[in-house]
Parts: sequence; C-alpha cells; structure tokens
Amino acid sequence: MMDGPRSDVGRWGGNPWQPPTTPSPEPEPERRSRRGGRSFWARCCGCCSCRNAADDDWGPEPSDSRDRGSSSGTRRPGSRGSVSHRPISWGSGVNAAGDGTIREGMLVVTGVDLMSSRSDQNRREHHTDEYEYDELIVRRGQPFHVLLVLSRTYESSDRITLELLIGNNPEVGKGTHVIIPVGKGGSGGWKAQVVKTNGQNLNLRVHTSPNAIIGKFQFTVRTQSDAGEFQLPFDPRNEIYILFNPWCPEDIVYVDHEDWRQEYVLNESGRIYYGTEAQIGERTWNYGQFDHGVLDACLYILDRRGMPYGGRGDPVSVSRVISAMVNSLDDNGVLIGNWSGDYSRGTNPSAWVGSVEILLSYLRTGYSVPYGQCWVFAGVTTTVLRCLGLATRTVTNFNSAHDTDTSLTMDIYFDENMKPLEHLNHDSVWNFHVWNDCWMKRPDLPSGFDGWQVVDATPQETSSGIFCCGPCSVESIKNGLVYMKYDTPFIFAEVNSDKVYWQRQDDGSFKIVYVEEKAIGTLIVTKAVGSNMREDITYLYKHPEGSDAERKAVETAAAHGSKPNVYANRGSAEDVAMQVEAQDAVMGQDLNVSVMLTNQSSSPRTVKLHLYLSVTYYTGVTGTIFKETKKEVALAPGASDRVTMPVAYKEYRPHLVDQGAMLLNVSGHVKESGQVLAKQHTFRLRTPDLSLTLLGAAVVGQECEVQIVFKNPLPVTLTNVVFRLEGSGLQRPKILNVGDIGGNETVTLRQTFVPVRPGPRQLIASLDSPQLSQVHGVIQVDVAPASGDRGLFSDAGGDSHLGETIPMASRGGA
Repeated sequence: MMDGPRSDVGRWGGNPWQPPTTPSPEPEPERRSRRGGRSFWARCCGCCSCRNAADDDWGPEPSDSRDRGSSSGTRRPGSRGSVSHRPISWGSGVNAAGDGTIREGMLVVTGVDLMSSRSDQNRREHHTDEYEYDELIVRRGQPFHVLLVLSRTYESSDRITLELLIGNNPEVGKGTHVIIPVGKGGSGGWKAQVVKTNGQNLNLRVHTSPNAIIGKFQFTVRTQSDAGEFQLPFDPRNEIYILFNPWCPEDIVYVDHEDWRQEYVLNESGRIYYGTEAQIGERTWNYGQFDHGVLDACLYILDRRGMPYGGRGDPVSVSRVISAMVNSLDDNGVLIGNWSGDYSRGTNPSAWVGSVEILLSYLRTGYSVPYGQCWVFAGVTTTVLRCLGLATRTVTNFNSAHDTDTSLTMDIYFDENMKPLEHLNHDSVWNFHVWNDCWMKRPDLPSGFDGWQVVDATPQETSSGIFCCGPCSVESIKNGLVYMKYDTPFIFAEVNSDKVYWQRQDDGSFKIVYVEEKAIGTLIVTKAVGSNMREDITYLYKHPEGSDAERKAVETAAAHGSKPNVYANRGSAEDVAMQVEAQDAVMGQDLNVSVMLTNQSSSPRTVKLHLYLSVTYYTGVTGTIFKETKKEVALAPGASDRVTMPVAYKEYRPHLVDQGAMLLNVSGHVKESGQVLAKQHTFRLRTPDLSLTLLGAAVVGQECEVQIVFKNPLPVTLTNVVFRLEGSGLQRPKILNVGDIGGNETVTLRQTFVPVRPGPRQLIASLDSPQLSQVHGVIQVDVAPASGDRGLFSDAGGDSHLGETIPMASRGGA
C-alpha cells in the first residue's frame, strides 16, 4: 500500500484538479517503489525522452474533472445518432484573406459528404461499420471516398488541397498537420485522386499513410483558382478517426490471417481463464470495443498520459502507454488495483462482466475506477488495443511466478525442520495471472522478434520507474533472451523459472535441497480462434519442459539474474516420489486432500511427512495455517502409500478469501537417504454458474426478455446481492440490487432489453455478495435485423442503470 499522496499525479500535475483521495490507494501485490525524477517519457520511452516542456503537441489541459476530453476534439458519449445516412455538411466558407468575401469565380466548397454512416462503403471497407459512431472511422494505409459539393464545375486549372490536423498546435514535420494536394503525389503515402465529376459534385479517393498517427483528426479543404483562395471552416461533423490497420500489409500491425483478424480485432467478447491448472475456470468477458463512447475513452487515455501526438503512430509506444495507463499507479489511470479482499468502497473485481462500464466511467468522470485485478486489467487492455486496431488476445498463465529479486528463480526458504520461513519468502507464485498478447512487427529489435508481444497492465513491478510492462517479444521469452526490451526478465520468470527450495543449515547459511523444474508456467492458454474452446499456447512461450532447449533457455536467463551460480549448488539422490491430489471440491461442501508416496528404490524407506493447509489469494499470498497433519510412513521397496487429510466446510469457512483457493504445503524427510521432499499444491473451490434463458426471439429495436436463475450453494444467507448484466449490441452495463438470498435458496429474475445491433451477441451476467463471488453466466443471443435497418444507436439497449432494485420473480427451496 502506498503511503501519502502519489508523487506523480499525471500529465497535468499543476492543474487545479487533483486525483481523488478516495477510494483508498491500492493494496497492490508486493513491488518495488517507483523511481522519481525524470518524466514518464524519459523513463519509459527513449525515443521520446528528448521532448522538452515547450512542445505544444501534447494537447490542452482539461478544464475540470467533469469535462476532460481528447485534446483532438473527443466528444463525450451523450447523444447517439441513428444509422441513417448522415446529411452533407454545408459550410459558409472564407477566403484566404479571412474577410469572408466570396468573389465571383471562386471555387467554393459548399458541402462535404464523408460517407461515414455504418452502411456506407467507407465504413464497410475499413471494417469499422460496427462502431456505434456517426463520424467517419478509417484504418490507415487504406483509401476512403469523399464527396465534395462545389459552387461550380471543377476545372483543370483549379487546385484543391485536403488537410487533416490533430493536436493543439499541428505541425507538418510532426505528422500532426497533413497536407494532401488533389491529383498530385503526396508524401509518406498520403494522396488524393479525382474519381468522378458530376456537375458540381466531385468524388475523391483519399489514401492515408500506413504510418499515420492514430486519433481523431479535423478535416478541412482549401481551393485555389484564378479568382482567389478559399478555405472550408472546420466542422465537428467532418472529424475523422484514423486507426491502426491489421488488414494493410504496409502497416507494421498487419496480420496475415483473416480468421485471426475476425477474432483478435473484431470479436466483441471472449473467454478469460482462471483457477488452477487442474481446475480451470472460464468466464465470458464483454470487450465492447465498438460501443458508443469507448473509442473516445481509448483516445482520452493517451491524452491523459500526455503522450506526444507524434509518437501515436508507433504501436510499440502506444501499447506501452496503455499498459501504464490501464492501472492507476503513477498516472491516475483507468483502474485501481485491490487485492485486500475489502471492496466496500468500489466494485469487487470478480463482479465485472466487461470493460464498457469501466472505460465510460473513466471518460465521464476522469477518476480511476475501483477495483481491478489481473483479469480486469487484461480485459480492459484487450478492449482498448482492439478498439485502436491492434490484434490482441487475453492470455492466462497458470502457476505464474512473481520474481521480486531479479534472480529469475522462485526462491522458497525453510528452517532446519522444513517449516516455511515466511519473512524470507518474498517471491510468490500466483495460481494464475492474466495478461495480453498483441501482434506487431518490432523494428526496434533485431530480426526474428516480430509477432506476438506481451503487454501486462497489472502493476507488479516498475519498468524504468513506471508501473508498466511490455511490449515484450514472445520469441525472446521462449529463448531466455532477457536482455531484449521491454521487461523480458520479469516475464520470463513468470513462465519459465525454476522453484528453488532452500533449507537453513546449523551455521545459519542456506543450502539448496530441492529444485522443482516444472512448477512455473505449467499451462498458458487463450480463447481459440473462431470458437469458445480453450487453446494451449504454452509452446509459443517455452520449449518442451525438460528438453535441452528449455534447460538452455532457463540457465541462459538465470546467468543474467542476481544469482547466476544457483545451478552450481544442485544435486542429491531422489528415490521417493511424491504426488499431491485434491478432489474436485465445491464451495460449501467437505473435501479431501491427499499425498501419494512411492518408493522407487530397492530398499525400505521411512518418510516423515508434514502437511500444512491454508487459504490463499490467487496472487500466492497465504493466510494463516488452519489445519495440519504429521505422519510417518514406512514404504517397502517399490511400494506406495497415500496420506489423506479430510477438511470439513466448517473448518475452512471462517478463513475463505477471494477465489476460494487453498494452498497445501507438503514437506518431508526420508530417514535412510536424507532426501528432502517439498511441494506446494493449490486448488480451488468451484462456484455455481448463473443460468440464463432467452424468452422469445431477439430483433433489433424490439423488447426481449431474459430469465436468470441462481441457486445459493451455501447454507448461509447471501447479503446485499448484486447482479450485473451487459452485452455489446444488446444491453448497456446494468446493475441490479436484489437484496438477500437465503441459504441453499433458488431465485429467478427476469430482465428486458432492446437489441441495437444485429448478429450473434453475448449477454453476460454476474453475481456478487460479501459471502460469495466469482459467479457468472452467459447466453448467446442471435439478433435478427429490423426490417430495412442495420441497427440502432439509440439508448434502447439501456444506459448504465446503477443501483436499480429488482424484485425476485420467484423463490424456491433447495
């Protein structure tokens, strides 16, 4: 937990607005304190460290905490337009002299049609027709069409120039002021051509640079004729969003697989995996990258960090800034992390069902949203990067290490009797950790490191003094090349370090008694392309466990760590094998854990075994030991025996923490050989799912009803129960307060919604209470289009309804 006010209050530290004092600062996982002194860009991005305070392309400061938008003209999500074709914007215009006089014979632009509605050619060809916006949204490196309405017929002697501007003080040299002469070759891939003239209408094809800055541009037109010069005034209706383009081979974010683009750029929902390797849970997450207001929120994040506009064409820099800004440390970013178990001043991280509510709250208020944990940070990061045009996926690493001393090993210390020395055990192993992969070329690295790059927005350790992580090439992680930027040592340790057990000796020194080589990064998964199946991508991050290539990668990485000679101290005979087993346990029920011992030698063996059971947060932070068992086991040559420890619900109930996870610490000593046995095993208690049923057909613009059924698995009353309901194109984030649910009681509630976009959609729900969390459910809704319509941008889908009290439709006993 941080003490006192943060030293870095963000881009506008001198502004009268200050970050809120509540909710309380983050009780984050253990981490190094941040380094002060230099600016974010000097510490985070070497290419931007030369910026001085006089640069003017950072955009204006926000006027107050309630009205902060993109300095490029980002509009808040207030009114939402229809999908009907936008009318041509008609401008009065001025001459170059600025006196407003329109002389006879001047070429005056009397109207502009950017063909920006969802049903128009531009939006469809640029794969932006799902964005709930009326403005033109295009992807860089790809042409779009513009219709100019002129005061007279266009003649060959006339000259027309298009201009795009972004930022507070646009400059041609920084790429923030783009000049495009019609009919002439532009610079850097920018050009415009006349496609057709029809009387006073002029059809143009405009080509954007594949390296263009991303953001919201102002658009204007200049003309020059024998009668004088004319400039069309800026019109908010003519603003243009430019995004990264994974469909463009010249863009460094290009993805050469259409099914990947459909999944990693255009899919608005996905699966996030959690739990343990042996008990994998999954939940559906509403990314909602096309919901109205989300694109503005993504650009606001870049503005809020103060990212120079000139750097916004580089996906390496943009993704690194997003990893810093999705968490609130250093910069009052989007989400406040909380691992304390007390969420009374915000939302339990397990209760979120998507990113939309979080991002719109940040855009609307300017305040960090409480609370997030790793899967929430990753879900929001996926939304932001997909929205901006980067192919991105959410990745879960089971048994994820948190290396605090840069040794690139997980070090666990024990006393002479093999009891854990918790005051020395600063490294931890998270049951699971969720981060992101995004796809891009890495021109800043040697060849061979393009492709998937890790970006991690969960604040664990600082990178160049800032709580951000990545982008880091997955290929460099796989081969232990920890000197590659960014943050490869930390991520390598998360997926492929060894767990090293140290025992204190009589003289006070420590000796390695056991090295567990297959304990970290045991399974790395993501949602499969085109289905809701789980895909194992461990092979991308690691060579096969135990292979020569994998051992070489580990030892290469460790040689660059703080304990380079750790593997020189290994070695002892091992002829007794140990395996830990835990049944598939359900929240509210009794359970059993057991240890299987096998004597692999030809001589008898006697094992003294000690089992400690405690609850644990998914971050590896453990509670107090609430049950333990000691036993001496005699094993004949080649024999096996099982030691079982039953655990009753009444024993573990008072100690439960988030995620319902438990940690079994097993240590033992073989009397005859001196072999030391050590194992840590984590398992979780399963929670029930919500059952969602659609009551009737779903049609755009027509009310539809869904039924939600839940049975309380606990014999105790759930108090202050809150449901959340959300689905892109179906339902804006909605909160339902349902009061208390009795022990083992079944409840049913019904909710109506009005779909606003056709096609297959996901409606996602969650339940949260102080007694039970991590309860969720999902249903696919196939929405038929309304007759002659592609969808609605009205609020028929429901705005965020906060704090609505919902009566139960029915209640039933167990």
